[in-house]
Amino acid sequence: MRESILTIPINEVFEPREGCPICAMRNTVEQHISEYIMGAAMMEPDVRMETNRLGFCHTHFNSLLRQNNRLSLGLMLNTYLGTLRGEIFENKSIFFTKGAKAKKCSEIENTCFVCSKVDWGVEHMLDTVFTMFKEDGKFRNLYASQKYICIPHYNLIMSHVPSKLSKPDQKPFIEATDKLVENYIKELNSDVNEFCNSFDYRNAGKLHSEDMEHVRSSIERAIEFITSRKPDVK
Repeated sequence: MRESILTIPINEVFEPREGCPICAMRNTVEQHISEYIMGAAMMEPDVRMETNRLGFCHTHFNSLLRQNNRLSLGLMLNTYLGTLRGEIFENKSIFFTKGAKAKKCSEIENTCFVCSKVDWGVEHMLDTVFTMFKEDGKFRNLYASQKYICIPHYNLIMSHVPSKLSKPDQKPFIEATDKLVENYIKELNSDVNEFCNSFDYRNAGKLHSEDMEHVRSSIERAIEFITSRKPDVK
């Protein structure tokens, strides 16, 4: 399959064969969106209207903080807090019924400007992944040689299989994806088990040997595999 503006970004996240490629895809889109809204777009009225409406989740507040542009974030927070005040807590409309404040607050807990943009971007990139798997034998081999697919992205991919692939193409894709998850979870379970056993007095000092790095990192790797996010605590 000839490389194009659509296939190049896909190959870039799959070729390193490090971790979950869908996580790498998500992280790439996430970084672009975070840089975009913390830059010139922060002053665009339509973007500010959307950030005021949707807000941000905890994960993406952290990613915005990591941009080291506290003024831009402060300006967005200023108008966002003003929106919350005016539309929820200081809303005197007779149509704003009892319980409406709590309902509005519960709604904003489940919305995030960055999540909405990242989900859109990843969905479109996955369209290309399915097309490449179906039409490009080289990419099928690359896909099958990944280290693993994390649990959340396994669920995401599988939810799209019926609508993105024909019946004949579904089986090889599902088999390749299942194998990536099954092989890694077996390896990971073994490493975590060995980590736990290393605390037995009979294995004193074993955990600190040079060839046990895969065991020492097993807790963090397990969390990343289950959640799709690297843990913050090191």
